[in-house]
Amino acid sequence: MTVIATAGHVDHGKSTLVLALTGTDPDRLDEEKERGLTIDLGFASVTLPSKSELSLIDVPGHTRFLRNMLAGVGAVQGCLFVVSATEGWKPQSEEHLRILDLLGIQHGVIALTMVDLVDDELLELAIMDLEEHTVGTFLEGAPILPVAAPSGTGIPELLTALDTLVDALGSPVDNSQPRLWVDRSFAPAGAGTVVTGTITNGSLDAGEEVSLAPGGQKARIRGLQNHHRSLETIGPGNRVAINLTGVAHGDLSRGDVLVLADQWHQSSMVDAELTVLEALDHDVSRRGAYVAYIGSGEFPAKVRVLGTDRLAAGSTGLVRLYLSVALPVLPGDRFILRESGRDETVGGGQLLDIDPQLPASRATPDRSVERMVAERGWISADQLQRLTGVHTPPVVGEWVVDPEQLEARRVEVLADVEAAGALGLDIATLTDQDRAVLTLLEDVAVENGRAVLGEPDDPLADHPWVAALEAEPFSPPSRDGQDPTEVRELVRRGTVVEQDGVFFAASALANAAQLLANELATKPDGVTVAEVRDLLGTSRKFVLPILGWFDRTGMTKRRDDFRIAGPRLPEPT
Repeated sequence: MTVIATAGHVDHGKSTLVLALTGTDPDRLDEEKERGLTIDLGFASVTLPSKSELSLIDVPGHTRFLRNMLAGVGAVQGCLFVVSATEGWKPQSEEHLRILDLLGIQHGVIALTMVDLVDDELLELAIMDLEEHTVGTFLEGAPILPVAAPSGTGIPELLTALDTLVDALGSPVDNSQPRLWVDRSFAPAGAGTVVTGTITNGSLDAGEEVSLAPGGQKARIRGLQNHHRSLETIGPGNRVAINLTGVAHGDLSRGDVLVLADQWHQSSMVDAELTVLEALDHDVSRRGAYVAYIGSGEFPAKVRVLGTDRLAAGSTGLVRLYLSVALPVLPGDRFILRESGRDETVGGGQLLDIDPQLPASRATPDRSVERMVAERGWISADQLQRLTGVHTPPVVGEWVVDPEQLEARRVEVLADVEAAGALGLDIATLTDQDRAVLTLLEDVAVENGRAVLGEPDDPLADHPWVAALEAEPFSPPSRDGQDPTEVRELVRRGTVVEQDGVFFAASALANAAQLLANELATKPDGVTVAEVRDLLGTSRKFVLPILGWFDRTGMTKRRDDFRIAGPRLPEPT
């Protein structure tokens, strides 16, 4: 399901249009109904002509409720931009458009409302005015659909245009790192704590434990709902209501984040690219009471401009943001910056580095993985993925290493081995990184815990246990009778894989993955444990560890009682 937001000036008919499109009144508060004014976020869904489902977040148009508008657009993929034919372009039309542009929204549809209240000449002028105001923005060239919501005029055509918009948006990113920014938290009678939001980056499952940020409190998912339908799992790009246990309703609020533990780096200091609005009548410097809007939250922030003292209106530059709390963020996350003293939107942009290493006076951040590695020298592949969102294979051991620093360390370790003489260098005296470097030294062998110069004599070459594992790939023999040290070394090298106490040849799991990829090519809805067992000609004792390893490494994902293809499953042959 795709999620988009409405946007536009107050009283231009956003909520009325959502009601006409979906049959749901997004104004849920009594005060909103009494005043005829959207105050907080509203939510609705519609099945489009193509049978695709679309979620709409209806945001307030009044400037006094801009903070609520910002909470609703942080995770959307596109927009339905609403302008009244009777009033035309207004101040909040301009501010909403600039905010969406700064948030990186690239696709939208324009609804020109209340066309039943103007004649043909005024309608033509209103369309021309819209085209003029959207030049140079992501809405330039977007379809403009004249509508009159109460009578239904133009609604079928607008639904068709939204169908085309959904196609243009494509599938949401899934890197198996689910994150949900909370935009509502409440406690229905008898249901405990419920939060809502738009899930991004990965999937969540009922029964799964989640971590709450900021703070790190743990909770468990009791149930998942998507537009009143109960689900066992839900993927990225969907609106979801999550029933949580282990956390009180009062402990959660808009702007909090649900993630899986140990998947995210949480940071309160980030480097970013900031684009300052052209309409601003002053420069941006460290002076000011700033608020950063990230996801669904607003967070007090201090700003340090990098490389200069200030940024002029209409310019783009680098800044360091010091946030009031640590948040689970990634490079590429978008933000909006407002100055609360002047009550104005300053600009916005994207995060570049969520764990800056250099002092602000020397920092030149970008989203390059190579820069991040160079500044750190050595970094584990897991930590690098948490800092970048990009999977980078380790260079040596578990680490990704800057090439110059790796060569320098290689020279140092080789010199230490040479200095140790014939007796060799006790590897217990080396760091984990130095021991990993030893594996790169072709003229160094490790014997009896000592590194010596000479032709390597690998005692594990052609190991009979590995041959036995390969002979019975999916029903392997146990490790009984094997030297524990040799077993650990074979696992460390990746020749053997251990899962749930069962050992497999790495080649066997690679073959199993290919067989499963071929099977799933004909069964895209998934396969059961029993089907995989029969496919591999093994027993439940062995197929469960195999599937456990596939789930852990991203080869497969569980969906109820089925396994479906994961992002790292090989292509079918």
